[in-house]
Amino acid sequence: QVQLVESGGGLVQAGDSLRVSCAASRHIFANYALGWFRQAPGHEREFVAAISRGGGNTHYADSVKGRFTISRDNAKNTAYLQMSSLKPEDTAVYYCAAKRAILTAPLEVQAASYDYWGQGTQVTVSS
Repeated sequence: QVQLVESGGGLVQAGDSLRVSCAASRHIFANYALGWFRQAPGHEREFVAAISRGGGNTHYADSVKGRFTISRDNAKNTAYLQMSSLKPEDTAVYYCAAKRAILTAPLEVQAASYDYWGQGTQVTVSS
């Protein structure tokens, strides 16, 4: 069982930057590919970004490409989502998710592909 805890959300203004973190419980964090998803009120949960086990491969939703950066520190069992040039439409609860994966596994963009989820952290961007 992997426990994930997000933190770092908050209220920011349009154009600001914010970094959210995801701390994992297991010491074999490096066996898991990770993803960030978000869900706004009245909308389905949507893919934001994903990162491979070692961090060398990343993938982003078109809506955040060039503005968001996903990263991980396996020594600290922590993943990050650095968000810049934030827009009001980025307002949502942000969730991190983990999926046990082999080294060569393709990155997953479907929420159903992930095995473990955090409780989410609210990010609100005011105009």
